[in-house]
Amino acid sequence: MHEISLIESVVALVEDERRKQDFSRVRMIRLRLGALGHAEPEALRFCFDAVTRGTIAEGARLDIDIVLGEGWCSSCSRTVPLEERFAACPICGNAPVQMTAGDELRVAEMEVE
Repeated sequence: MHEISLIESVVALVEDERRKQDFSRVRMIRLRLGALGHAEPEALRFCFDAVTRGTIAEGARLDIDIVLGEGWCSSCSRTVPLEERFAACPICGNAPVQMTAGDELRVAEMEVE
């Protein structure tokens, strides 16, 4: 379960921001998670409670926004939706489509005190 290490990285990022901005508590963390990435939202939520215990983020709410897959088809010269990695273009059928969204994991927002 690599979600543990992903959440550990999120907590490390939060701790780095605390040193820069001098806040005492995190109330909410919002992640942007790509639908075509290899992390499961429910596993991230499960790990979040365990990993944040005893940290500045303990008790914080975790919100996860799912980013749908999207790619650039050089044959069509269009941005197209992607249902899976390495898929052919849903418009012209040509492959490969260059993925431009849907595999990210980013901290999009934090509420702090």
